[in-house]
Amino acid sequence: MAQLDASLSGTFAIGGDLQVNRLGFGAMRITGKGIWGQPEDRDETIRVLKRLPELNVNFVDTAESYGPYVSEDLIGEALAPYDKGTVVATKSGLTRTGPDEWHQLGRPEFLRQGVMTSMRRLKLEQIPLWQLHRIDGKTPREDQFGVIADMQKEGLIKHVGLSEVSVEDIKEAQKHFKVATVQNMYNLVSRKAEDVLDFCEANDIGFIPWRPIDGGNLESTSAEFKAIMDKHGATASQLALAWMLHRSRVMLPIPGTSKVKHLEDNIAAAAIKLSDEDFATLDKVGRQQ
Repeated sequence: MAQLDASLSGTFAIGGDLQVNRLGFGAMRITGKGIWGQPEDRDETIRVLKRLPELNVNFVDTAESYGPYVSEDLIGEALAPYDKGTVVATKSGLTRTGPDEWHQLGRPEFLRQGVMTSMRRLKLEQIPLWQLHRIDGKTPREDQFGVIADMQKEGLIKHVGLSEVSVEDIKEAQKHFKVATVQNMYNLVSRKAEDVLDFCEANDIGFIPWRPIDGGNLESTSAEFKAIMDKHGATASQLALAWMLHRSRVMLPIPGTSKVKHLEDNIAAAAIKLSDEDFATLDKVGRQQ
């Protein structure tokens, strides 16, 4: 059986001082269908969360909008008080009106309310990493960035991240606060954020790819991909995660699930060490999709 230890993925220091194992856990899928309401199997979801520290997963990413509030509540219930070194990151900036419905809301009073209520649900005195889920196009950016900077100065949040942003967005936000992480969609076959990843690597900004294992059906469409799968005795998802970890030292993949077996399958990817030749072949295959 593959070794199940997230520490094999290597470490990264978020903001220069929050050292985490690079293969983390995304807690969006521990809610109900449409990322709405309670999970279908609440007991299994709690087992998933309690399994995280046993697998050395010490970076957990959530958001108040997941549920909404359900994901944060479950994390607080299952994991607080947190193991030393565990970093729970959360987000605000989206509001919900129903299953699969998401709306940007970046008014300062909403963002401040989000921080205060997230602290309560997660049972934290300070949020280690708080991320703006989206920059709201209807609210002046200086208002959004300004209240975030204020909350950091007040000690409510330690480090600040952004989500779905461009390099120019990051530079603009940096005028108000240090950007510690960026969370954009990125995976083996979806590379729109390549320039953002390169900027993050050059500036020691953690890059959190969401939808990290959405790699299509490469195992059935690419003989080269299938050959590397067989060589490592890996699943397609595990190979996609291993490629991501090899791609950049600032990469912090957060595959999510509500099943213990699937969690363990994902963490097994940390033990896969790709050769430079394997990485290059997978890179080429992914770009051809």
